[in-house]
Amino acid sequence: MESQLVENLAVAVERVRGIVHRTPVVRSSRLDTQVGCSMFFKCENLQHTGSFKYRGASNAVRSLAPSVKAVATHSSGNHGAALAEAASKAGVAAHIVVPRGAVPGKIEAIRSYGGRVVECDATQASRDAGLAAVVEQTGAEVIHPYNDLRIIAGQGTAAVELLEEVPDLDVLIAPIGGGGLVSGCISAAIARGGSLRVIGAEPEGADDTARSLAQGERISQFTPHTIADGLRAHVGEINFSVISRYIDRVVTVSEDDIRRDMRTLWHTLKLVVEPSCATVFSALRKIQDELAGKRVGLILSGGNANLDSIAFCGRCSG
Repeated sequence: MESQLVENLAVAVERVRGIVHRTPVVRSSRLDTQVGCSMFFKCENLQHTGSFKYRGASNAVRSLAPSVKAVATHSSGNHGAALAEAASKAGVAAHIVVPRGAVPGKIEAIRSYGGRVVECDATQASRDAGLAAVVEQTGAEVIHPYNDLRIIAGQGTAAVELLEEVPDLDVLIAPIGGGGLVSGCISAAIARGGSLRVIGAEPEGADDTARSLAQGERISQFTPHTIADGLRAHVGEINFSVISRYIDRVVTVSEDDIRRDMRTLWHTLKLVVEPSCATVFSALRKIQDELAGKRVGLILSGGNANLDSIAFCGRCSG
């Protein structure tokens, strides 16, 4: 598995060069002092379409056979928007199955990038059934939002860029939803060699990965409840096989943690980040004694926040 992950990543780096934006790495001496370590924030909230998802989508679309004229997926928003944009630029149609209740701005983004939105109920079974129906109707090729080696490799290019800029990291923290990003980070860590630890951050209300690791097998039935809408997906089969073998640990964080730290990142870094991003900083704060003095990379996964629905915790401050 290691060699395949590394080879796929190397191909993805070249394939998306000049297509994805090389996002900046930002720092805050104030936050470093607060938590007692040196932090390096990789700003994928500033990526095309507002999230890291554009990396995996671009890698997958650019790897399609010339005969493929349409792609399809299910998504709560960010992957759908990224796939719609990547497909549009390649002259390919995109059909996106979206659960009811998804962030309205993310649905509008999918449409604005040229994607066709197909609604379904907000369950994994409905997503899967809706996607199967779309494929049967259109003949589109499925590009899964995370359970796809092309997606994993594309997402890993964010970690490659971070490690090129900050090669002496001790720890890399990424959020876990379906597991594509953290699997890509693991791929980059393997390619780099050495002792880089990869830690996953997961909401307590969507902690199927942590539960799956605890019981030694992937949980397939799970109903998430979290403000971090980008992390409500179940961890994928391929992703779980990578995570269970190579991840250092998964740290779960509360909804109050997420709200508090989203507010902190907004106020201190002066960046708009969505709730999924805040989980990485929340995870670090939860184990900050363990990481004291370390050099820690954190992937800020996206900036497509639903400002109308976010209620910051009034008693929490940065």
